Amino acid sequence: MFIPVRSVLSALVLVGVMMTAPVARAIDVEIVDSPGGLQAWLVEDHTNPLVTLEFAFKGGAALDPDGRAGLAHMVSGLLDEGAGDLDSRAFQRRLADLAIELDFDAGRDSLHGTLRTLTEHLDEAVALLRLALTEPRFDPDAVERIRGQVLAGLRYDETDPNDIARRAWYAALFPDHPYSRPVEGTPESIAAITRDDLEAFARRHLVRDRLLIGATGDITPERLARLVDDVFGALPATSDLPAVSQVDPRADGRTLVIDRPLPQSVAMFGHGGIARSDPDWYAAYVVNYILGGGGFSSRLMEEVREKRGLAYSVYSYLVPMDHAALWIGGVATANARVGESLDLVKAEWRRMAEEGPTAEDLADAKTYLTGAWPMRFTSTQAIARMLVAMQDEDLPPSYLDRRNDHIEAVTLEDARRVAARLLTPEALTTVIVGQPEGIAEASH
Repeated sequence: MFIPVRSVLSALVLVGVMMTAPVARAIDVEIVDSPGGLQAWLVEDHTNPLVTLEFAFKGGAALDPDGRAGLAHMVSGLLDEGAGDLDSRAFQRRLADLAIELDFDAGRDSLHGTLRTLTEHLDEAVALLRLALTEPRFDPDAVERIRGQVLAGLRYDETDPNDIARRAWYAALFPDHPYSRPVEGTPESIAAITRDDLEAFARRHLVRDRLLIGATGDITPERLARLVDDVFGALPATSDLPAVSQVDPRADGRTLVIDRPLPQSVAMFGHGGIARSDPDWYAAYVVNYILGGGGFSSRLMEEVREKRGLAYSVYSYLVPMDHAALWIGGVATANARVGESLDLVKAEWRRMAEEGPTAEDLADAKTYLTGAWPMRFTSTQAIARMLVAMQDEDLPPSYLDRRNDHIEAVTLEDARRVAARLLTPEALTTVIVGQPEGIAEASH
């Protein structure tokens, strides 16, 4: 019976997940320096004939030029749409024939890429990735097709209350800063993007001094060193991109209502957060788990959903970006109950700030956060992505094995001090999309 190569790859990935998930062993991270002066972090694992390469170029949508919001996002959709002497159809056929998975994605602070392949096809995968990064074609037909896809996505987003709230919230907190612009762009900015814009982005962003690399799987350090130079060695060393300025979010307790004829309202709320490099990061992480990050065990969920049935979901999370930090939350509820739900959120925000967690809260949070940590590494891709994130956040290679020690080291005094330092209920800035009753704020 004929089994497609892609099915083989999928099966091997599944086996890898099943074998890795229950393992709570030490993960050895090796720093690999290439002959050409590049560096990659590697977790070598020859259990399955799979290799995953994860990489990121610092500086994403926040560096989109004025009037060209969405440029990084659009480029990420075009890098695998033809390169070198291969047009889009030929390039995609080569990937499919060898079950090579190549994906790109853009965020506010970086452009990410992932390459996954069977070991036997690694050389071909490397050649295709090198072409995508060094000789992207940006053929007119591919550009217009991807532009059409992006515009279709934006039309859908215009009807999605969660996306409407997100865009408006970031615009309110970051006026006159690149973080105010949507990563995906706007219909006007996407329509304005030219082939010259795309080529300039690739030339200025895909450079070696902005590059972070992580690799996992069936590859030796020696082969990885050669691979890194093969893929990235021909890229420009530096670029002339401007720096993105640091910014404090303008969280002043405002409530903005965006009127939409919906049976329930969606609310996004938050204020400034904490940088990943801050010594209090782990205490804040634990406090957030207790407040709104712990699913059904969180205080917000207990007060808003379990006790009163006001919402299906209510949550909070920390967002440490490169040039700002946020503490964000969200809730969706019937229009008549929005005010009550948000009052409860603010009350729990205040209670945590004034009283902090209990000893039992802290113990339960530590048990979950340390116990769930090994489940973050259930695939080679998850590990490779973590290796890139560690470099981005200036964490040591030993972090994977020592992270739980940082969580365990958080004391009740630490948690209460950090909650009082960071949680500011009067600063909670809220965007509501829907027709909430009893909310006294201007609509638009």
